[in-house]
Amino acid sequence: MKKKPKHIGIIPDGNRRWAVGHGMQKQDGYEHGLLPGLRLLQQAKENGIQELTYYGFTMDNCKRPKEQFQAFQSACVKAVELLTQEGADLLVIGDCTSKCFPKQLSPYTTRTPINGGGIRINFLVNYGWQWDLSHMKLDGTPFSSDISRIDLIVRWGGMRRLSGFLPIQSVYSDFYVVDSNWPDYKETDFMDALEWYAKQDVTLGG
Repeated sequence: MKKKPKHIGIIPDGNRRWAVGHGMQKQDGYEHGLLPGLRLLQQAKENGIQELTYYGFTMDNCKRPKEQFQAFQSACVKAVELLTQEGADLLVIGDCTSKCFPKQLSPYTTRTPINGGGIRINFLVNYGWQWDLSHMKLDGTPFSSDISRIDLIVRWGGMRRLSGFLPIQSVYSDFYVVDSNWPDYKETDFMDALEWYAKQDVTLGG
């Protein structure tokens, strides 16, 4: 493959629609999105991807019904536990001062090598783009400043929007949409996205 992205952003959308389509409650879909996240990480490592950013949930998502909020909050904790079994340099980004932020993830709010380190994984949990741009670290940089520019963003669920996904890092990202919902993840989804990216004319404005 001539060209591949160094950093891929993942928007795993469609969990609730998938659950309803399978006769479940909306909140049941999040649990079924865990193993796809792990398999995608394994594929990324197999293909030499250096960095992955997963969209967990946003501040706005916390307005959803309590049972849905609790379900995606729990799923984010389980997802991080699964991903760290693979070995990674992990960073969880989001407003950790809020009650919406799972306290189990507090140790990872600074980049932490897990199981020997390796691929850089960023997980957006209780994240908001306005929060990111307006709350600075002690050195005057945004909280997400340790996350590199994103080359490719892949969104499942068929929607054509970024939903506030890392506005600084995504300024020159190529955007690929998978129409199927996230729990229906197939390994060909990831490979098709890589093949599509390899054909794009990436100029970064030049």
